[in-house]
Amino acid sequence: MRLINKAGLARTVILMAVIMYTAEAAMMSNMHPLILVPGNGGNQLEARFTSEYKATSLFCTRWNPLVKKQGGWFRLWFELNVLLAPFTQCFAERMTLYYDPEVDDYCNAPGIETRVPDFGSTDSLLYLDPNLKHISAYMAPLVESLEELGYADGLNLFGAPYDFRYGLAAQGHPSKVGSEFLNDLKNLIEKASNANDGKPVILVTHSLGGLYVLQLLNRNSLSWRQKYIKHFVALAAPWGGTVQEMLTFASGNSLGVPLVDPLLVRAEQRSSESNLWLMPSPQLYGRKPLVITPNATYSAYDIAQFLVDIGFSEGVHPYNTRILPLVNNLVAPEVDMTCIFGSGVKTAETLFYGENGYDKQPEILYGDGDGTVNMLSLMALQNEWAGKKNQSVEVIRIPDASHTSILEDSVALDEIAKVIKSINSVTSSLAYS
Repeated sequence: MRLINKAGLARTVILMAVIMYTAEAAMMSNMHPLILVPGNGGNQLEARFTSEYKATSLFCTRWNPLVKKQGGWFRLWFELNVLLAPFTQCFAERMTLYYDPEVDDYCNAPGIETRVPDFGSTDSLLYLDPNLKHISAYMAPLVESLEELGYADGLNLFGAPYDFRYGLAAQGHPSKVGSEFLNDLKNLIEKASNANDGKPVILVTHSLGGLYVLQLLNRNSLSWRQKYIKHFVALAAPWGGTVQEMLTFASGNSLGVPLVDPLLVRAEQRSSESNLWLMPSPQLYGRKPLVITPNATYSAYDIAQFLVDIGFSEGVHPYNTRILPLVNNLVAPEVDMTCIFGSGVKTAETLFYGENGYDKQPEILYGDGDGTVNMLSLMALQNEWAGKKNQSVEVIRIPDASHTSILEDSVALDEIAKVIKSINSVTSSLAYS
């Protein structure tokens, strides 16, 4: 009798194991491939010098980063030594972009070549400095959460890093680097789908990555979107820009790093095409005063004059011709979307500058948002597309989650995981067409 019970128990254990294995295999076979697109500064960036490189200071001439890769490539972003003043200046001049009015496009500083490592993989999104994982983690917690769902890098999980300094331009204007990224991302989407039995792809973006993906979707046909895109999950997307960008352009932004003098990085931050793209949208922010000085008040409609008055008149032409037409209209891509963002974190809403001008940090009136992006911008799609035919937008707020902590906060990660599970549990009639 005892032997029979043991045998029966053994069969039961084996049967349960088979059932669990079968269920897990079925779940994994139903999983849609997923591509992560990072935000501004959210992936590693490499550079090397050419014979045209000439540093602007003796220190920068003598200081060269440690070259560890064949061909003279070194990690430009992120290295810990950029936090120290002499190195910060060298870093800034090497990161600076230049707008060439003759070709109507942006380019690197003379003598600097850049590249994005590990496109297609999540490797360069995990940590900004792989030697300092404990302080430079970016998407590592999110990737770990996705791996717990059954995702695996290179199989059904992919990363799309890019040169985040560059942006996109309105129709009729060249944007070589940004357009190449969109083309690479489109190819990655198609390859990921084809490698996973033709299943359409889930796109998960953070911050600026959401703007890029929205442009990608709207620059491709509806039939392509229906075939290759399952769902678009946007984390903390600044759909209409942020007031904080006006602070960045006026006074520089240390991004909360205590050792960095914001004035040392101000010129480099002004040169970034993507930063110009993130200026507050007139369509969303309207005539509301965003910057107030003793001599002038600026709304989102006054960005061009604001650029002149802060001493960056060279930014006016690319802003008026390339950026403004790009942000004036948020076009619905007719793809199922979920917007997840933090709320209840004090976020710059109005900047007050005194007689000392823009070389001093302003006093700030705060409002609701995620600490970086204003609630108006985070909610833009729901407000703009309310009731729009063929466009669903689910909005999920995570209380007290900041712009960056949404990628590591346990509550946020649980919510993201629930969304991904839900997407994978729904069979689309278009999935295998």
